[in-house]
Amino acid sequence: MCCASCGSDNVIRRGVKQREFRASPIGLKRTVIVATLPRVKCRDYGSLRQINVGFSSPRRSYTKGWAKYALQLTRSMTIKDVADLLGVTWDVIKEIKKGDLRRRFANPSLKDVRRIAIDEISIGKGHRYVTLVMNLDTGAIIFVGDGKSAESLVPFWKRLGRRRHRIEAVAMDMSSAYISAVRGNLPKADIVFDRFHVVKLMNEKLTTLRRQLHRQASVDDKAVLKGSRWLLLKNPENLSEKRDEAAHLDAALKLNEPLAKGYYLKEELRLFWKETFRWPTQLFLRSWCNRAIAAGLPPLKTMAKTLTRLEDGLLSCFDHRISSGPIEGTNNKIKTVQRQSYGIRDREYIELLLYSLHETKYALVG
Repeated sequence: MCCASCGSDNVIRRGVKQREFRASPIGLKRTVIVATLPRVKCRDYGSLRQINVGFSSPRRSYTKGWAKYALQLTRSMTIKDVADLLGVTWDVIKEIKKGDLRRRFANPSLKDVRRIAIDEISIGKGHRYVTLVMNLDTGAIIFVGDGKSAESLVPFWKRLGRRRHRIEAVAMDMSSAYISAVRGNLPKADIVFDRFHVVKLMNEKLTTLRRQLHRQASVDDKAVLKGSRWLLLKNPENLSEKRDEAAHLDAALKLNEPLAKGYYLKEELRLFWKETFRWPTQLFLRSWCNRAIAAGLPPLKTMAKTLTRLEDGLLSCFDHRISSGPIEGTNNKIKTVQRQSYGIRDREYIELLLYSLHETKYALVG
C-alpha cells in the first residue's frame, strides 16, 4: 500500500471502505465489482486517502475496461444513446470521450507547418464564432480561437513563435481583420484569396444591383425581374431546361441593360481561374476592373476597387495552388458532431472535437 497523492509507502492504515465499480457487461447483464479498499494516512504529507487501484482511475466509479467499452460505443452511437444504454448520465460519457480526445489531440504540433488556411465558423445557436487555423498539408486543425477578430489569432502567433518564418502561404477570405493580422505577424508569407470567396462576393454585389434595379422598375418590369435572383447566380450550364430558366433569364437581361452588364461581367470573371500563367491573368484582371468601373454601377465599382486593392492575394493562387476549401468543408462535420452530441456544452470539449475532425469519418445512412 502507498499514498495515493505522492506514492510514498511510508503510510499508516486507517480503516477500510467498500466501493462499487461498474465493469464491462457480460452479455446484457450489468456487472459490478465490489471492492474493500484500505484507507491510509501518509506520514510524509499527512493526507488521509483511499489507496489507488490498477483497474480504475482515481475518483471514478467505473473500471478502465468499462470506459473503453463506452468509448467504443460512442464511435457508432450518440453520447445520449450510449448514456441511456449504460444507465449513466450524459456527462459521464462525455467526460470519457473528452479525456480520450485530450490525450490524443491536446496541443497539436506546429513543427512542420508550411501552408495554412484561416477562416471563421459559426458554432451552436446565435452568433457564436470561432476562428480556425488548418494545416493544409495534413488537413488537421491546429488552432481554435474565440471570435472572428484579429485578437482571436494572438494565442496562435505566440504558440508559433520562431516558426513564423517557415509559413509560406496563407489561404483566407477577404476579411480586413485577418489580412492585417497575417501581414503583421507573417510578413514573409503569401496571402491567397481563393475562388470561393471572390465568387461569393461578386454574387452579393450582383444581388444588390438586382435589388436596386427592381425598386426602380415599373410594375410590368418587376413581374419579369421577379424570381430572377437565383437565375443570375447560377452558372449557365446549370440552368434547368424543364423549368425554362434560360428563357426567363434572357427576358430579364433584355429588359434591363444595367443588369445584363453586371451578369456578363460576373460570368467573365469566371475566366480568371482558367488562366495558366500569372502575367496574362494580371492583365485580364486589370482589364476587367476597368470595364466594371466604366459600367457606372455602384456595386460593380465597389467590387472592382476591392479586387484592385487585393490584386496580389488573387494572383498568389498561381504561385500556391491552395484554397480555404478544406476548412470550409469542416462545417458539415461540425454540424454532424453537434447532432451526435446533442449540443456542445463546454469550450474545451468543442476545441478537442475540432482538433480530431481530420481523423473522423461520418457515414450518411438512411
